[in-house]
Amino acid sequence: MLKLLSSTSRQIQTHLTSPCLRVTTESQPSSFLKSLSSLTGFTQRNHKSLSFYQGAFFCSGSSSGDGGDGVGFVEVEVRSGASDTEVEVGAADYSNSSAIVPTNPRPEDYLTVLALPLPHRPLFPGFYMPIYVKDPKLLAALQESRKRQAPYCGAFLLKDEPDTDPSVVTGSESEKNIGDLKGKDLYNRLHEVGTLAQITTIQGDQVILIGHRRLRITEMASEDPLTVKVDHLKDKPYNKDDDVIKATSFEVISTLRDVLKTSSLWRDHVQTYTQHVGDFNFPRLADFGAAISGASKLQCQEVLEELDVHKRLKLTLELVKKEIEISKIQESIAKAIEEKISGEQRRYLLNEQLKAIKKELGLEADDKTALSAKFRERLEPNKDKIPVHVLQVIEEELTKLQLLEASSSEFNVTRNYLDWLTALPWGSYSDENFDVLRAQKILDEDHYGLTDVKERILEFIAVGKLRGKSQGKIICLSGPPGVGKTSIGRSIARSLNRKFFRFSVGGLSDVAEIKGHRRTYIGAMPGKMVQCLKNVGTANPLVLIDEIDKLGRGHAGDPASALLELLDPEQNANFLDHYLDVPIDLSKVLFVCTANVVDMIPNPLLDRMEVIAIAGYITDEKVHIARDYLEKATREACGIKPEQVEVTDAALLALIENYCREAGVRNLQKHIEKIYRKIALQLVRQGAIIESAVPVAELNEAKVECVETSTESVDVSSNKQNNETPEEAEIVHTGQTLEEAEIVQMNPQPDDLQSSTDQPTDSKDTTETEKIEESEVTKAIEKVLIDTSNLVDFVGKPVFHAERIYDQTPIGVVMGLAWTAMGGSTLYIETTQVEQGDGKGALNLTGQLGEVMKESAQIAHTVARAILLEKEPDNLFFANTKLHLHVPAGATPKDGPSAGCTMITSLLSLAMKKPVRKDLAMTGEVTLTGKILPIGGVKEKTLAARRSDVKTIIFPSANRRDFDELLPNVKEGLDVHFVDDYSQIFELAIGYEENENK
Repeated sequence: MLKLLSSTSRQIQTHLTSPCLRVTTESQPSSFLKSLSSLTGFTQRNHKSLSFYQGAFFCSGSSSGDGGDGVGFVEVEVRSGASDTEVEVGAADYSNSSAIVPTNPRPEDYLTVLALPLPHRPLFPGFYMPIYVKDPKLLAALQESRKRQAPYCGAFLLKDEPDTDPSVVTGSESEKNIGDLKGKDLYNRLHEVGTLAQITTIQGDQVILIGHRRLRITEMASEDPLTVKVDHLKDKPYNKDDDVIKATSFEVISTLRDVLKTSSLWRDHVQTYTQHVGDFNFPRLADFGAAISGASKLQCQEVLEELDVHKRLKLTLELVKKEIEISKIQESIAKAIEEKISGEQRRYLLNEQLKAIKKELGLEADDKTALSAKFRERLEPNKDKIPVHVLQVIEEELTKLQLLEASSSEFNVTRNYLDWLTALPWGSYSDENFDVLRAQKILDEDHYGLTDVKERILEFIAVGKLRGKSQGKIICLSGPPGVGKTSIGRSIARSLNRKFFRFSVGGLSDVAEIKGHRRTYIGAMPGKMVQCLKNVGTANPLVLIDEIDKLGRGHAGDPASALLELLDPEQNANFLDHYLDVPIDLSKVLFVCTANVVDMIPNPLLDRMEVIAIAGYITDEKVHIARDYLEKATREACGIKPEQVEVTDAALLALIENYCREAGVRNLQKHIEKIYRKIALQLVRQGAIIESAVPVAELNEAKVECVETSTESVDVSSNKQNNETPEEAEIVHTGQTLEEAEIVQMNPQPDDLQSSTDQPTDSKDTTETEKIEESEVTKAIEKVLIDTSNLVDFVGKPVFHAERIYDQTPIGVVMGLAWTAMGGSTLYIETTQVEQGDGKGALNLTGQLGEVMKESAQIAHTVARAILLEKEPDNLFFANTKLHLHVPAGATPKDGPSAGCTMITSLLSLAMKKPVRKDLAMTGEVTLTGKILPIGGVKEKTLAARRSDVKTIIFPSANRRDFDELLPNVKEGLDVHFVDDYSQIFELAIGYEENENK
C-alpha cells in the first residue's frame, strides 16, 4: 500500500527546497503510462514483487523556495498486500486514483483562504513545495487552520518589483523585502492565478505544501494576515480522442525521451513517476513537464494560468525543447572537460610508465640521482681550482639532497642552492690582453678624447704586464651626462679582453640586491655580484656600476654601506653573499663606477674609489666626434649612403653652438638622428617620384628586347620595330608627361638590332643592366646638402644664443665663471645704485643665491670698501649709497665659493665709475684680507669661457697646475692670468687703462 509520510509517520526531507511530486498508485496502469514506460525503457514493477517496504524519491533539479540550491524529494513507502493494494489515507472508502489526503469539508468548499507569497516558482497541482514563513501572524494563522481540520491555503507567485530584471537573481535581499510586504502592498504584488495548497507539515517557520487545484483571486478579505476570496478553476473541456492533443502529448513524451538520453537526473524523475503515479492524463502531463523543467518563474506561471489543455501542452513542449538544448550544451561542456582531464591523466601515466621502464633498463636514474650527477659534472672541469671550504659545503648539500623527499619544500631550496654553487666560475679567469698598442687602438676606435681615462686603463695594462697577472681596481668616472662614462666601460672591457657586466644602482634601496637574500625566504636569490659571475662565466669580469651617486636608502637598509665591502680592495677577496653563505674572491674584478656629482657619494665609499673626472668636450672635439662617430653610425642606422647626403662643417659647427652646448654629446646625437631621419624621408619621396616612371620604361624596353632577340631577318625586325614605335609612343604619352615620354621612348637603329641578334642575352647581361639602371635611378635622386642656410628646416629654430649679453661691458657688470652638473657656464654679476644719502649704505642681494654666495657677497662688500678707501680716500660711495647686486637668471639656483672676486670687481666698477675690461672673465674666492683661494672645475670653466668668446681668464695661482694639465687645444688662444691677491685682479680688470697709458 502507498503511505504518505507525514508528521505522524516518517519526516519528509524538509531541508530541500525544490517542488516535489505527490505520488499516487492504482491497480492497473493506464495505457498512457504504458507508452511512457516503454519509451523510457523502464517497466512498472508488479506490486507483488515489491518488498514489504520500498522507498521512492522524486527529485527536481530546479531551484525554488527559500532554501536556495537544494533538491527536494518525497519519500513514499509501498507495502504490498496479498491480493490487492490498499491506500491508508484515514478514510477506507477514498478512491485509489488520488494520492491527496482528503479533508472534511472538501477542498472545493474553501472560497476564502490565507494567501502565501511564493518568491521563486509557482506551485503546480500534485507537487510538494517547502516554504519559509517569516511573518509570525501568518504562521500562527496557518497552525490554527491545521488544528481546525482546515489545512488549506492559497499559494500565489509574487510579481517582480517594478523596474527590475526578472532574470537577475537578487538573493536574500529580495526575500527580506518580501517579508516586509503587508496587506494591500502584498495583495497588489500577487499573481491572480495560484494553487490551492494543503498544509501537511509545519516545523518552526518551514511549511510543507501540496498543490491541489488552480485558484483565481477575486478580492481581498482581510489584510493582516492577508486573506483573499478565490474562485476554483477547472480545465476547459477537451476531447481525449483529439488527434492534435494526442500528437502534442506524444511529442512531449518523445522530447522527454530525448532528454533522458543526456540527463540522468530527468531519468530518475520519470522512473519514479512511472512506477508510482496514478492518473497520468494530458493536463497532468503538461503540469509535470513544466514543473520539473528549469524554466523561469514567469514561464511556469504562464503554464499554470493556461486552462486550455492543448495550449498548456504546447507551452510545456516549448519548455521541454529548451531543456534539450541545455542538456546538449551541458553534455558538450562535460565532454570537453573530460577529454582534457583524461588526456592529461593519460600523459601522466605514460610518463610514469616510461620512467619506470627506463629505470628498470638502467637507461635513466631517478630525479635525485640525475640532479646529483648533473651537479658533480659541473664541478669536474675546475674541481682543483674550487676552494676547499666550498667543496665541503657542496658535498654536504649533495648528501642532504639524497635524503630529502622530492615533494618537500626543503628539497627545492637545496636544489636551487646547489645550482648556484656549482654554476659559479670558481677559479676560472679569462686571458687578459697585455698589449698596450692594441688596447690603445680599441679605445680610440670607440671614443674620441677622454685622454685621462684611456691613460689610466693603459697604466692598468702596463702594471699587469709587468706583474704577469691580472688585478682588480675600483675606478669612478665622474662628469656631466652624455660625456661617455657608461659607453667607455664596454670599450675598456673589450680592450682588456674581459667579460662585461653592467647594473645600475640608481634609486636602489634594498641591501639584498647587493648582498642577496637569506635562503629561508620564499623566492630568495643571490645578490647582483653572484648573478654577474654566473652570467659572465669568469671570475675577472669588468663590472660597471652605473649611477652610484643616486643610491637610495629605505627600510630595507643602506645599499651604500653594503657597497663598502664590495668595493674595498682589502675586503672583497672574501666577499660574503647572504644567499651563498660562502666567501667569494672578487679581488680580480675591475669595478668601474659612474657618477654625475661626486659630492653625492658618501665619503667612506668615495674614499675606496679612484676618481677620474670627465669634464666634457670643447667645440672642436664635438665636431670630430660628430663627424667620425655619430654621423657615421646614424647614417648606417638610417640606411643612407655617403654619396646621398653631405653635412658641411659649418652646419655641424652651427648645430653645436646654437643647439647643443651641453658638455656631453647625447643631445648632439639626437639632433643628428633628427636630421638624417628627415633626409631619409626626403630621399624616399624623391625615389617614389622617379620610380613611378620605371614600370612604363620597363614595358617599353621589354618590347624592344623581344624584337632584338627574334630569329627573323634584320629587315623584318626593323619593320616590326618601326611599326610598334608609334603605338609605344602613344602608350607612353597617355600615362606620362611629354618630357617623360621622350625619355622612355626608344628608337634603336637597324645596325644596333643586327648586332644584338648576333649576341644572345644571358643572365649576366641582365644583372649588369639592372645595376646600371639602379645607378641611374640613384643619380637621378639629387644629393641632399645640409648647410647653415637650411639647418633650421631640419632642426628648427636655435635653442641657444650667444652667452655674451654685452658687447661692451657696462659699469658695474662683470662676467664670472661657474661650474654646473651639465658642465661649465658663464654668468654676469650686476650691481647698480638704488639711492644715495648720508648713512644710507646697504646691499640688497637677488638671483636665488645660496647661503655660501650670500656670505661671499658680504665679504665682497667689506673688501671693496677697504680697497676703495685705499685707492680713493675721499670717495664715500659705499658709506652713503644703497646698492643692489643681482646674478641673472633669477629662476636658476646658484651657490658656491668661487664668486667673491667677481662681486668685488662689480662693486668697485660701480663705485669708481670705470667699466671692466671687455672679453674678461674671472673666478675665485676672496678672504677679508684680499687673498684669492683656489677653486674647482677648472676645465669646465675654461670650456665655458671658450664658448663665450672670452679672451682673458683670471684664475687663482693655486689652480695653475690644474690648468697646465689641460689639453693644448683647450688652452689655445686664451690669455690666462694667475693671481694670489685681489690687487692683481684690480690692476687687470679696472686699472688696465692706466697701465696701458703708462
